[in-house]
Amino acid sequence: MEKQMLPNATLALVMGILSIVGCCCYGVPGVIFGIVAIIISLKAEKLYKQDPESYSGYGNVKAGKIMGIIGLILSVLFAAYMAWFIGQVGWEALQDPEQLMKRMEEMQNQ
Repeated sequence: MEKQMLPNATLALVMGILSIVGCCCYGVPGVIFGIVAIIISLKAEKLYKQDPESYSGYGNVKAGKIMGIIGLILSVLFAAYMAWFIGQVGWEALQDPEQLMKRMEEMQNQ
């Protein structure tokens, strides 16, 4: 019997990659893509463990799950950093480049 590709194995891999790339966009897309990658990977992994002889592509599922976890962690850390930075500098300073430079110089001198 010929092995068939696990459903959504490639999608899990793509979502894992997008979660790592998405962490650079203030963390929000990375969190979304990371959660989707983990959920899809868990479903595919469950299906594979029921009948491993019938499916191929388990490596894509594992890689997608790992990258989804890494992307989720990086995104949460980056979002927390951005929240801290906005709290230190202030929202109004982010909208005015001169005021932002002034606040950053004040932070360096402290």
